Amino acid sequence: MDNQHLLDGIDNDEALDFLAAMIRFKSYSGEPGETELARFMVEHMQSVGLEAVLQPVEAERFNAIGTLKGRGGGKSLLFNGHMDTNPVTEGWTVDPWGGLYDEDFIYGIGVSNMKAGDAAAFMAVKTLADAGITLQGDVILEYVVGELQGGVGTVKAIEEGVRADCFINMEPTDLNGMTLHAGSFNVVIDLTGITRHVSKREEAVDAISAAAALVPRFNAMVFSGAANNEHAAVNRANIGVIRGSLTPEFHDWRPPQIADFVRLAGTVRYGPSQSEESVLTDIKVLLDELETEMPGLRASVVRQHAGERPSMLPFEVDRDTPVVEAVRRAFRRVRGIDQVQGPVRPYCFYGTDAAHLKHRAGMPGIVCGPGGRYNTMPDERVDIPDYLDMIRIYLLAILEICKVA
Repeated sequence: MDNQHLLDGIDNDEALDFLAAMIRFKSYSGEPGETELARFMVEHMQSVGLEAVLQPVEAERFNAIGTLKGRGGGKSLLFNGHMDTNPVTEGWTVDPWGGLYDEDFIYGIGVSNMKAGDAAAFMAVKTLADAGITLQGDVILEYVVGELQGGVGTVKAIEEGVRADCFINMEPTDLNGMTLHAGSFNVVIDLTGITRHVSKREEAVDAISAAAALVPRFNAMVFSGAANNEHAAVNRANIGVIRGSLTPEFHDWRPPQIADFVRLAGTVRYGPSQSEESVLTDIKVLLDELETEMPGLRASVVRQHAGERPSMLPFEVDRDTPVVEAVRRAFRRVRGIDQVQGPVRPYCFYGTDAAHLKHRAGMPGIVCGPGGRYNTMPDERVDIPDYLDMIRIYLLAILEICKVA
């Protein structure tokens, strides 16, 4: 069918105003604004004819899930995105919750990660509903809580049986098609040395000196077991927190003594052919080498929050998978160039709920959303043309996958 009239029917002003309204909710993880936004999404999905509900996740936290029912006989498509945002940091020059936009950008905390993607999927479905289009397959809009806490909302939706034949996760990729991203987890490393007064420094084992030697080596790690170059390309490690002084109680009021304890916290990224266990083994080898170089030093590593939060596993999908090809063709139609697909940097170092949808629900999918280049920074923003083109790309993908009845 000729679907140009549907693309032309997207109301740009309405799309921007809807996204601006989403931005005005202070939807930090676990705070009241997250639930308020969930209610807002349900109300708007219901207003355009979707069957929409609040799905309980934990105390006073809800996913917002809506379904545009198809007539039958077509494939179903699920859009997955989170409503929780990172906290506002120093350096903002605009109101983070103002929903402000100008000729080039729309601004706000969480607009890139990832309310612009959430809004784009809604506007694509609304455009179809307003035009009276009936599809063969269902379209599910799944707006979840707690992605920044390991994906607790998506895991709950999967446990409650929310499924489709395929999915699009709307995390920010600047409209690129991410078909592979790293798995991620955090680690805690303890370095225990031997203290002496500074007058006897030669007899001490300085835990701070050990940490100074460890950090650049840890940050340069490439992990063993990668099956191919793409898997190795998503390896990354970084120490983000260091604290050291005397004993694990951190008596930092006694600088004349050589520090005998340092605790470091870091993060790692690994490929689909690697695992948390293999990465931890590699880190232990590095720590063993440090112990050999500094006799008397004791070093240990554990996974942070082990058992408390879902693991963010690696994600990978074949590029000839129908949903990947549908997004690629839609991008080509809208932008007139080929979409970049694969383990696209820097997005491939994200953890996303796409991994839960693949590993826990067995669904194929792709990660593709607006935003990214101004992600997680003061004056977070999204290019308006990218947001509006994302609506068009999602709309065309829906038509190809779910098919008009």
